[in-house]
Amino acid sequence: MKLLCLALAIVGLVAGVAIYAHHAFGAEFDPNRPLLLKGKVSKVEWVNPHAWIHLDHEKEDGSTESWMVEGGTPNTLLRRGVTRDSLKPGTYIIVDGYQSKDLSNRANGRNITYADGTTLFMGSSGTGAPRDGADPTEPARAEDVEKIQEVQESSEEAGADE
Repeated sequence: MKLLCLALAIVGLVAGVAIYAHHAFGAEFDPNRPLLLKGKVSKVEWVNPHAWIHLDHEKEDGSTESWMVEGGTPNTLLRRGVTRDSLKPGTYIIVDGYQSKDLSNRANGRNITYADGTTLFMGSSGTGAPRDGADPTEPARAEDVEKIQEVQESSEEAGADE
């Protein structure tokens, strides 16, 4: 019985460390440092709790620098249309995201835009990430709802006047 209790305690401790290792957006990324990265995918890591896209970002002077871009879980990305086939090395993408707080070449990606113009949401949400409208599962903000209602009301009034 003591051995069973000890084993359960160790399992609980290990699980607690794994849960603690998963971080909130605000712990690592700066919502005041939005960035746009453009370049070819060099590597993709489909690992939990977050997938990582390695990108050779093309700078304005023509040089490139390597960036690591954090996305959602592999399962979340798959449900949103990001697959292993859509992110093969050599694929040119544009990533809209937020830089890490330590100013290293790490970012949290919010959207991926492919060369054909297709845009897919890939970022974190509900974890301190900015409510920037990129997350299609986010509930609408009150000011957005008010704006939509104003536009609808003015359209209805214009239709009644005709």
